[in-house]
Amino acid sequence: MERAAGILLPITSLPSKYGIGCFSKSAYEFVDWLKEAGQCYWQILPLVPTSYGDSPYQSFSTYAGNPYFISLEALIEEGVLTEEECDEADFGGDPREVDYEKLYNARYPLLRKAYERSKVWENPEYLQFVEENGWWLKDYALFMAVKERFEGKPWIRWAEDIRLRWGFAMDYYRREQYFEIEFHQYLQFQFYKQWTKLKAYANAQGIKIVGDIPIYVAMDSADAWAHPELFKLDAQNLPTAVAGCPPDGFSADGQLWGNPLYRWDYHESTGFQWWMERLGYCFKLYDVVRIDHFRGFDEYYSIPYGAKTAIDGTWEKGPGIRLFNRMKEVLGEREVIAEDLGYVTDSVRQLVADSGFPGMKVLEFAFDSRDTGCANDYLPHNYPVNCVAYTGTHDNETLAGWFDSISRKELDMARDYLWDWHTPKKELPKSFISLIMRSCAKLCIIPMQDYLGYDNTCRMNRPSTVGTNWKWRILEEELDEKLNDEIYEMARRYGRLGWQGMRKEPPSQKQEDAQADKEAKTPDGLGE
Repeated sequence: MERAAGILLPITSLPSKYGIGCFSKSAYEFVDWLKEAGQCYWQILPLVPTSYGDSPYQSFSTYAGNPYFISLEALIEEGVLTEEECDEADFGGDPREVDYEKLYNARYPLLRKAYERSKVWENPEYLQFVEENGWWLKDYALFMAVKERFEGKPWIRWAEDIRLRWGFAMDYYRREQYFEIEFHQYLQFQFYKQWTKLKAYANAQGIKIVGDIPIYVAMDSADAWAHPELFKLDAQNLPTAVAGCPPDGFSADGQLWGNPLYRWDYHESTGFQWWMERLGYCFKLYDVVRIDHFRGFDEYYSIPYGAKTAIDGTWEKGPGIRLFNRMKEVLGEREVIAEDLGYVTDSVRQLVADSGFPGMKVLEFAFDSRDTGCANDYLPHNYPVNCVAYTGTHDNETLAGWFDSISRKELDMARDYLWDWHTPKKELPKSFISLIMRSCAKLCIIPMQDYLGYDNTCRMNRPSTVGTNWKWRILEEELDEKLNDEIYEMARRYGRLGWQGMRKEPPSQKQEDAQADKEAKTPDGLGE
């Protein structure tokens, strides 16, 4: 990684015509916009299909792509949908937010029409895709088809014969659900074709894609159903223990995530084959992979299945560096970001150091009044070169929202660090972005909401809540030239243009005159 900058904006948050950001013309225009802004990285959230709660961290598959991201405009161009059909569908009336219920009810009937008209079974490109990806695709498509047959129930509540994958039941459902299976394979074909094209375009413009891989898979997923041997499940394929995190200052009961835990001894006995396949596939989709909850590879929190809270969990040892040594043997040197946030022990720090992967630094964590130490890892002057710096992540408040929620003491700590007691609070996000941009961190990634100075009404996710998350979208008119120039100048000023260099004209004479006039009004140009 070179010294550079990037922007965090999920695919869902892109402007688009039909209810949610997708691989449409707007995505290509955003790539162009990033290039003009001097950015080298575009970080997104997991591209997987979402389940209840719409979280990309609870998915029906670790491999499949989200059908919501398929561009309907592209299907119109192919001739399998009409513009009138798409325009008549109700995707919700607020361009600022995704309405997931309306999206589901409107998009899937359109996608079914596209499939039925496509004659995809005659398409050699589709047949090749199925052949090359059958190792995960066939289980996923069958899983989704059977799930619909059982009215969306989790697989642990299906009939015993198919829940336990008895041979005659598998054959029966493959015959009974043939066209439904083919429909889901068609969706994955369209997703992969469109995403591959968009990624290639981004790479050609000098933009690398930072993808995101959750450490765990969902219990209600094709992965857990098709490969129970990988997880801590009993003879009936029910979990014996599930994932979460222990009680802390933010949650007295801890967090009960409910994901099945890995049988790490089994994984190691296979040379971590499943993980090599999973990571290898991720590196086909992304240029850089951010691995969520990296500390779970050192130690993971195990909660008895059926527990109502995370209080009675225990820490267990993970695979440690052995997994990543194997990754380098099989996949070679790859660009990985280790999400090493939360409660970090010395052994976690050692694992990150041994891996050689850059960890994460989040500026919002630097001004906690409960931390009296001077050597705060999240203060920019303490950042190592080998890290990725963020103002916040998708799980955090926006900077503007954070300023409104922290205590007066913490705001004073932040202003004292800035040596700035006069800038209006609404202007502080830019000052804080500049703090990490001028740090030693080789890569800085800023959520788009922070560049826009938006408050928590535009927050992406509030952990441990359901129903209000993953909805925010940017409006097309907000991606204007003024914001683009500001972001470019920030990257230029702190040496983060990467290989793109000086791609814009220097500031106009009018801008220079305005700046000179501003500096003339204050002593030494230092402000009031």
